[in-house]
Amino acid sequence: MTTLESPARATTAASNEQTPTPAAIVIEDLAKQYGDFTAVNDVTLTIETGEVFGLLGPNGAGKTTTIDLIVGLREATSGSVRVLGLDPVRDRAAFTARVAVQPQEANLYDTLTVRETLTLFASFHDAPRPVQEMAELIGLDDQLKVRAKRLSGGQRRRLLLGVALIGDPDVVVLDEPSAGLDPSARHELWDLISSLRGRGTTVLLTTHHMDEASALCDRVAIMVDGGIVAIDAPDELVRARSQGRRVTFTVPAGTDLAALDELGVTDIAVNDTAELRRVAVSTTDADELVVQLAQRGIRTRDLAIETQSLEDVFLELASTSDYSSRITEPRGKGRKNR
Repeated sequence: MTTLESPARATTAASNEQTPTPAAIVIEDLAKQYGDFTAVNDVTLTIETGEVFGLLGPNGAGKTTTIDLIVGLREATSGSVRVLGLDPVRDRAAFTARVAVQPQEANLYDTLTVRETLTLFASFHDAPRPVQEMAELIGLDDQLKVRAKRLSGGQRRRLLLGVALIGDPDVVVLDEPSAGLDPSARHELWDLISSLRGRGTTVLLTTHHMDEASALCDRVAIMVDGGIVAIDAPDELVRARSQGRRVTFTVPAGTDLAALDELGVTDIAVNDTAELRRVAVSTTDADELVVQLAQRGIRTRDLAIETQSLEDVFLELASTSDYSSRITEPRGKGRKNR
C-alpha cells in the first residue's frame, strides 16, 4: 500500500506551518434522551486535527448514539457538536463534503469491480482523489478488475475505506472497522488507518478490540452509561490505573528469601522444586525490586513482570455499568440508513 499526499493539502500544511491548528471535533455538554432514558449524558470532548481517536465502551454505553450525533444522523437533546467548525445537522452540505463515515454494516455493489466502485463514489465529489491513487493507497491496485463479490473479507473492508476516502475528507469516522477480519487482514487495515495520520486526516473510530485501540489510537475515551469515565493515551490510562505489578522470578533451591519482607512486597508465593524456587510477588515498583534483589545478592533468572493492559482498564471501568438494569434505547428511533 502506498501513502500519497494531495498537492493542495501539502501546500496548505506548509503555509500553515506556524499557525496553530484548530481542533477537528469539539463536543460540549452533549446529551441525548428518549423519554426517561438517557443515552448520552453530558459528554464534553475535543479531538485534535490529525489525531486517531478511539471511542470505547461496553454494549449500551452510548457509543453509537454519540457517533450518530457527531455525524448528524441524530439531533442532540442539549449541548453542541462542531466538526471542522460545522454543525453536522444544519451545515449538512458543507459537512458531507469534508467528513466521511464508514459504518460497520455498509455494503458494496457486488457486481461492480474495484475500479467501477471507486469511480462511482468519486463521481459524488467535486474534487475526488484519483481512482488509481486510491487503489494503491488501499492496496487493491492489482484487483481493479475484480468484482466486489470476489474480494476477501479484508479486501472488502479496504475497499469500503477507499469509498470513504475517495472524496479526500478531512475527518473520517469508522464504526468497528476491522470487525470480523482475520488477524492478517486486521493488521493490513491498521496500516492503512495509520497512514491517514501522516496526511493530517482526523480519524474517529469505535472498536471492541483493545489491541486495536492500543495499536492505532493517539487517545481513547471510555464510555460507561452514556458518559465518558476516562480519557487519555492508552499507555497513560494503563499507567494511571496500575496499582501494582506481579513480578515472578526463579532462584536456586535453598535461597533465603527473608529479604523480601524488607522490600515492601505483598502476596508472596513460592513454588519449590528439587533445584529451583519459583517466586511471585506483587509490588508498586518492579524496577526498584529488581535492583534491591541484586544488591542483596539474590541471583534471579526467568524474570517476568506482568502489567495491566488497556483491556484490564476497560473491564474494570465497564464493570461499573448498570446498563443491564436500565431501559434499552428505542431501536431505530432517529436512525437513517447509512
